Amino acid sequence: MRQMLINELTQDEVARVRGFLDNHCRPGGIAGLYWLTIPPDLLAEAQSGHETCGPFALAIELGDDFVSFELLVRSESNLHCSCTAYVSVEQREYLLSWLDRLLAEQAIRA
Repeated sequence: MRQMLINELTQDEVARVRGFLDNHCRPGGIAGLYWLTIPPDLLAEAQSGHETCGPFALAIELGDDFVSFELLVRSESNLHCSCTAYVSVEQREYLLSWLDRLLAEQAIRA
């Protein structure tokens, strides 16, 4: 699986990341899992014409000393559709900007 990982976080940093994720993402069905929604204007060719499969999101996992960002755009309503695809360049840039904001606002050393 393609992902970005920030590890070796302190417990204080994990708590700050958790607060940010609680305020800016939807919680997943499992503790420590969050969904970052892809804005509609950033949907890639793979998601075009699949409006009923939306919303589309990236999974974020927060562990004891890490936060992981999956680079797979998932349909939240249809797990076995061709609209599930790795991020496009634009989607990756969106995630990187979002991640930079998280790190800066929460003073996470990286």
